[in-house]
Amino acid sequence: MKLEISKLFKKKQHFHKGGFHTNPNIGWQILVLFAFMAVVLSFILGGSLFLSASRQFQVPTLPNETPEKLVDRVRLEKVLEYFSERAEKSRAIITLPAQVVDPSR
Repeated sequence: MKLEISKLFKKKQHFHKGGFHTNPNIGWQILVLFAFMAVVLSFILGGSLFLSASRQFQVPTLPNETPEKLVDRVRLEKVLEYFSERAEKSRAIITLPAQVVDPSR
């Protein structure tokens, strides 16, 4: 093994760009920072809108009214009748045989 002294003390040259140059990592860092700020602001805005809407649309309670008086019995019976008719139609459709003729016969 031959040891060369000139290689040990040789000055290594480092090349650097001179002057102002842009760093692409800074652009990504700025984008991430803006995205993070947008997410945080969205959460804050959404929370404040939710709280204001929940305060605004509370159902007023009537102290003298009972739940039986609040429900209109006629409308309730109409809705029940409508759904019972739909149930009968569904049952009729399911029980009837298919009207399609098999072409292979």
